[in-house]
Amino acid sequence: MKKIGIIIPTYYEEENIGSLADAIKSHIPNSEIFVVDDTPSNESEKTLKDKSFVNYFHRGQKLGRGTAVIFGLEHALKRDYIELFVEMDADFSHDPRELNEKINFFKRYELDMLIASRYTKNSKIINWSIFRRTFSLLSNFLAKWLLKIPCTDYTNGFRFYSRRAAEKVVNECGKIGDGFIVLSEILVVIHSNNYKIGEFSTIFVNRKRGQSSVSLKLIASSLFGLIKLYYLKRKKARNKIF
Repeated sequence: MKKIGIIIPTYYEEENIGSLADAIKSHIPNSEIFVVDDTPSNESEKTLKDKSFVNYFHRGQKLGRGTAVIFGLEHALKRDYIELFVEMDADFSHDPRELNEKINFFKRYELDMLIASRYTKNSKIINWSIFRRTFSLLSNFLAKWLLKIPCTDYTNGFRFYSRRAAEKVVNECGKIGDGFIVLSEILVVIHSNNYKIGEFSTIFVNRKRGQSSVSLKLIASSLFGLIKLYYLKRKKARNKIF
């Protein structure tokens, strides 16, 4: 039986991860979950120990959301029975109730990558501060201006991948940085290989429990990485090897 692989990067998400795993399984019974935990302690493992459908990987240090997703995809790809791969956050900002609708859309249009966009007509962002909302808008504006890929949301980590797209991510991404910049890097790689990309509306709800890993240092690093990605894209486009 074919399965759906769900990749969840975590950092101090022990308050959320157990209930999230159960919610995902209730909506997607044929799912297998891959939790990549960068928290120094392994409290999340205790929460997940009785859930046979969860593969838990404890890296134990903050190595970045981007590398966590690539790490999870690499391990999920070892399962030949997984046909579709999903990345999502651990804090319930990405609602498990949306999974079925998006998976059906992904399959119907034979996509390689589907982005749950916060900026399509029917999307909403709930309970974000003015700072977070402004930063997100500016980041997406800058990414669109520099990278010129036809999409509305470069930075939301609620995404769906075909097997060949997941393989491309594992083999080619993670060279720009280790944080949220990997989201834009993945988009550039998938688009440059002429894989089929789609978007679908989403309701994004700011976390209610746990702590955000977003910091000014991470923001600065992501902006710097975006500029690096722009120049790398230009260079590889000239050489026609991207």
